Amino acid sequence: MTRRTIRTIILLATISIAGLVLTQLFWMDKAFELREREFDDNVTAALREVGLQIKDINKDSSEVAPVRKLSRNYFVVATSDTLHPYLLESLLENEFRTRNILTDFEYNIYDCFTDSLVFDGFVALSGQEYERPTEVEIPRSDSDSHYFGVYFPDKQNYLSGQMGLWLLSSGILLMVFAFFAYTLAVIVKQKRLSEIKSDFINNMTHEFKTPISTISASSDLLMSGAVEADAAKRQRYYRMIHDESDRLRLQVEKVLQMAQFDRSEIDLNLVDADLHQLIRKATASVQILLDERKGSIGLELNATDPISSVDELHFSNIIRNLLDNAIKYCKHEPRIVISTGNIRQGIAIRVSDNGIGIPTKLQREIFGKFYRVPTGNVHNVKGFGLGLFYVKSLVKAHGGTIVVESGDNGSTFVVWLPTSRK
Repeated sequence: MTRRTIRTIILLATISIAGLVLTQLFWMDKAFELREREFDDNVTAALREVGLQIKDINKDSSEVAPVRKLSRNYFVVATSDTLHPYLLESLLENEFRTRNILTDFEYNIYDCFTDSLVFDGFVALSGQEYERPTEVEIPRSDSDSHYFGVYFPDKQNYLSGQMGLWLLSSGILLMVFAFFAYTLAVIVKQKRLSEIKSDFINNMTHEFKTPISTISASSDLLMSGAVEADAAKRQRYYRMIHDESDRLRLQVEKVLQMAQFDRSEIDLNLVDADLHQLIRKATASVQILLDERKGSIGLELNATDPISSVDELHFSNIIRNLLDNAIKYCKHEPRIVISTGNIRQGIAIRVSDNGIGIPTKLQREIFGKFYRVPTGNVHNVKGFGLGLFYVKSLVKAHGGTIVVESGDNGSTFVVWLPTSRK
């Protein structure tokens, strides 16, 4: 699957999900409006019935005043006289229960002679423990007669609670969205792993093919007897076979060592060692490679306390791997500087080079197993992409940390290890 195909899938999936979400929101809004209209109609009918009952009680033959809605939550009904509050509460509660309007409400009675509210009550019709809400601004009616009003403080929540099917469908849609997001993440991850795998196989093929070809050609030449009379040439071909065999063995050991790291903890033989001394030895071991590239290494070993509890072999391999990378990833003469200093009750080792640098977006990836910057079938830099994974694993096993600082003029790897305290 190509990158373009993956991008197309992600784009289409995102558009589909966005369309579903917008459609769901639209119909939920419409459903809520329908619920609210139905609620208002039921409340209006209930209040009109209460008005009729009051007129019967008062033996009033005039027409019932229409129910007026002054705000989204507040309804009023005009009356010919003031009411007893407990009678009004009883009538309202019975009528609301009959029409299945089971939400808390406030009611108030207005006296037109004193131009004031003479009573204000609250009924917890939902049957749940509920504190009466703080005073809210209830609009006044412009009627010149007596009236009573009903206010529903929890109307929105009550209506939302009746939309269980819509909430369930929204939850299912959210699950579908999460599934799509997870699927896309898996596709992207698998694509990335596929690229790393392909690059690793290409590099491994190249790394193994070169020494095998050299060994095969040298052995064929020796078996043919063409250099039988020339002892120097014969010895040179023997040396080539020996060196290439060692190279193959080291490459195989690297792969097997990584597999060992996956299976179990790294076994370290820790001793208190002078890191400056180990750095000098590691530097000497790569001097031949530097001489071939006409490079140099500068040592600025300024740490006043260079003693740390390390596995000497593994620590030396850490430094050698960093130096090997600094040499390989330099287009001209390598110029490497190793410096040390004591910080945070430990020792910081900085390995700086003048190589090609590492793009910012790849700096978090380079410590991954088998990871290399994808280069297709171009193998101008040898390796499996195991070196920095090996380095980070060993540094972590020693209780330390490693970070990279890189730009256009080279890279600096900073290794921090705790110093020993006897």
